[in-house]
Order: sequence, then C-alpha cells, then structure tokens
Amino acid sequence: MFLKQVSVFLENSEGRLKSALLTLKDANIDIKSLSLADTRDYGMLRMIVSDPDGAVDALKTAGFSAHITKVLAVKLADRVGALADLLKDISGEGINIEYMYDLSLKEEGACMVLKVSDKEACERLMAGKQYEFVSAECIK
Repeated sequence: MFLKQVSVFLENSEGRLKSALLTLKDANIDIKSLSLADTRDYGMLRMIVSDPDGAVDALKTAGFSAHITKVLAVKLADRVGALADLLKDISGEGINIEYMYDLSLKEEGACMVLKVSDKEACERLMAGKQYEFVSAECIK
C-alpha cells in the first residue's frame, strides 16, 4: 500500500520555503508530515499532505518544481526497539532504505515514511511479517 508523497525542489534562498508552504495553505492543503534536506544551493522538501495531486498542481502553478513519489508508511508498535526491528527486517532482505521520516497521525500513532530501493518487495516482506501500513484514507 503506497502513499503519494509530494517532493519539491527548492532553491536555498530566503523565503522560498515560506512561499511553498503559503501556496499549500492558500490551496487549503493540510501538511501531515514533512522532511527538508538541504545543501548550500538547494533543498528537497518532502511532504505527506491531504491532497497530493492538488498540492503538486498548486505548487507548479506557483512556479515550483514538484512531483509525486510513491512511498510506504508503516505503523510502529509503541515499544522500545520497534524501529530497529523494522530496519532489521528490511535490511535482512537486501532492500536499501533511501530515506525515511516520521509521520504522526492522531488515530494511527507513530509511523515511518520509507522510500526504499524496491517498494514492491518491501511491501510484500512487511505484509508477511504483519506490519500495518498507513492508507491514503488516514491522511485525509
């Protein structure tokens, strides 16, 4: 079960992040989670939002480079070592985690958003080990 993540390329300049976030606010799009990675010249904003397709349209109209990336979001048990166990299961199958970040939803508890080298294999592996996924309906 994949979620649509909005990925936005941002120039690393004053006010650029604010402008992107105001664009989403004006489009009435709720940001559920985000991750911002930067270098000296640019940044990559990754977000789980209430309306991914609408977010990309609004951002492109405002002049941003934005696209959809499919990711997995996995619910984690509320116990010590839950994330370590998840990573052990994934890496034991030779699946590379390209990046990840936290997604906190009131109804779902703690979750991790994962971008992995082989989404389908990772989905099968986690389903076989009884991990629960976050659905798009939970994000609305």
